[in-house]
Amino acid sequence: MSISRHQAVGAYQRWEPTAFDAPPAPEPQPEPIAAEDAPQDHVEPPALPPGFHFPTAEDFERMHEEARAAGQQEGYAEGQAAGHAEGLEAGRAQGYEEGKARARTEAEQLRTLADNLDAALTRIDEEVAEELLTLSIEIARQVLQHTLAVQPESLIDTVRAALQQLPQAHAQIRLHPDDIALVREHLGEQLGHGGHRLIEDSTLARGGCKVESSGAQIDASMDTRWRRVLESLGREDAAWKTDE
Repeated sequence: MSISRHQAVGAYQRWEPTAFDAPPAPEPQPEPIAAEDAPQDHVEPPALPPGFHFPTAEDFERMHEEARAAGQQEGYAEGQAAGHAEGLEAGRAQGYEEGKARARTEAEQLRTLADNLDAALTRIDEEVAEELLTLSIEIARQVLQHTLAVQPESLIDTVRAALQQLPQAHAQIRLHPDDIALVREHLGEQLGHGGHRLIEDSTLARGGCKVESSGAQIDASMDTRWRRVLESLGREDAAWKTDE
């Protein structure tokens, strides 16, 4: 941009030095600013309340100790709560395991009791069955003995069956002495035709007999017949006996 001479003359003024004895020129005073023209961001600080004083180093140290104590108390409370929760969980887990172990032990005890009960019931059943069998054998013996006493002629069928198994003649028939007269009375004719001979044998119980012929023998004694019955029942220790 170019400046003309007239513009340059008007823009610059001649400088003249001031006199040394002249009083200094007064400094220009700023014009007063109206209240409405004053900057609005300038705020006067509020007045401090009576008795206010700024905290000292001791106050800061005391506040620091209080904050530290409060932090410790809060940390202790949190740690106590966490420890309580952890202990509660550990106690619950331990109680659960102990409960499982106790339940397992009780189950084993119940199983053992059940096994023992089964064994006891089996033993009782066997004992009862044995006692019932013994009682049944004794009842059968007494019934048979009573039958022979009131119906001695049942011996006749025993002798007749034995003679049929030995058809040879001249057989020897051994009987209890008290049964000789009974057999002779009922089988006298058959005995005479076959040439059979009656022989008293006091070792035989009443109701039984032994028939021998040509080396063969039929043992129809009460002892033998009774033993065969017991063997069929699995019992061989109850011999035939008569009531005195």
